[in-house]
Amino acid sequence: MTASVSAYSCPWCRHASEGSALSCPGCGISIDPRGITSTGSGWIELPGRRDMARLQIGASSCQIEGAYVPVADFNLASGESVYFAHHSLLWADPAVQIAGMGLKGAWKRLMAGLPLIMTQAVGPGHIAFSRDAPGEIIALPLDHGQEVDVREHIFLVATGGIAYDWFNSGIWFKTREGNDTETHYPIGAFMDRFTAPKGPGLLLLHAAGNAFIRALKPGETILVKPTALLFKDPTVQMQLHFEVPRMPGMSFWRTWTHRHLWLRLHGPGRVAVQSGFKELEENGRSVVDHSGATQHQW
Repeated sequence: MTASVSAYSCPWCRHASEGSALSCPGCGISIDPRGITSTGSGWIELPGRRDMARLQIGASSCQIEGAYVPVADFNLASGESVYFAHHSLLWADPAVQIAGMGLKGAWKRLMAGLPLIMTQAVGPGHIAFSRDAPGEIIALPLDHGQEVDVREHIFLVATGGIAYDWFNSGIWFKTREGNDTETHYPIGAFMDRFTAPKGPGLLLLHAAGNAFIRALKPGETILVKPTALLFKDPTVQMQLHFEVPRMPGMSFWRTWTHRHLWLRLHGPGRVAVQSGFKELEENGRSVVDHSGATQHQW
C-alpha cells in the first residue's frame, strides 16, 4: 500500500500542495522547513525563491527572474490576460495585445493622485514587468473568494481573473499653524483591494528591501510604521497610534509637535511589511483633528 502524501500549506501564501516539489507552485518560494521557521517575535521572512522560479496560472505561466531588481516574465496563453500600471512594463512580444483598461471613480482617483487607467495585455506571447527599484517580488495566489488589501503604489501586475477595487483607508490626521490647515494620509487616502470572484488568480506586488509576514490572533495588536505596510487581510483593522513625550512647561497640544506616529493593526489576519520603508513626511505642526486613534505619553 502506498502511503498518502501529507498536504503542505505554504507559510507565506497559504497555497496547499503535496510538498513534493522544490518550490511552492503558488508563489515560487523554496520548500525547505529550515527556511520557514519564525522567530520569537512571530514574523516570517519571505523565504528564498530560486532564481527563474516558475509559477503556473491556468494555461499561462510566470517566471520570476533575478534577485536584486527582479523581473516577472509572463508567458501568456492565447486569450489569457494580465493588467498592470503602465510604468511597470519592461518589455513585450509584438504579438501581445496591449490596451487601456478604465477604472471606476475617475474623478475621485484624479483628486487622490491615483492612476485613472490600468493597462491590459492579452496573449499569446511573452510580456515582462519590473519596478525600477531593488527589493522583492511578492507572489500572492488568491483562491476563489479570497481577497487582500494592499497599500498604494505596491501593486505590480495581476492576472485577468483578479478583480480590482479601492476604498477609503480611513487613516488621517490634520495639523494647523495659524490659519493654515493640512490633512495627512500616512498610508494614503485609499487602499487597493484585490479579490478572486470567479476562480483562482495571481497577484504580484513589489516590496522595497525585504518582506515579512505575521499572522495576528483575534484581539492581538501590533504597531508598524505606516509606510512599511505592504498588505493585510480585510479582517485586520487599522487605526492611528500617537506616542507623545511629556515636555515640562508645554501644553498638551504643543507636545504633539514632538510625536511619533504609528499604525496600529488589530487581528485576526495576516499583515505584511517591508524593511525598505520611507520616512513619513508631515510638517510637525500641532495636531488639531484625526481619525480614530490611540495614544501613549512617555
